Amino acid sequence: MLALAILLAVLLSIFAVHILRTSDPYVKSVLLLKGDPIQGHAIFQINCAGCHGLEASGRVGPSLQAVSKRKSRYGLIQQVISGDTPPMPKFQPSVQEMADLLSYLETL
Repeated sequence: MLALAILLAVLLSIFAVHILRTSDPYVKSVLLLKGDPIQGHAIFQINCAGCHGLEASGRVGPSLQAVSKRKSRYGLIQQVISGDTPPMPKFQPSVQEMADLLSYLETL
């Protein structure tokens, strides 16, 4: 009985997090757009390459190679816009720029 209650609590928590993620208007708008990886690469070069390297293989910041296999699309968006992991700055690109950047990161 206790195991069932714990399982139910975990499932409800996962569902609540999913609802919160998809209710953020910025994130929702980004996820609805088709990004352009070429534009995303240009955005990366201007804003990210100084720390993550020209080919995203790491410098001051970590390598971003295969980052989309380690983080969800939502997780990548939050990483970029939150500034929660210093020294990475808080960065809020336009919705289309974020969609483009996300599209580029998914090619790595």
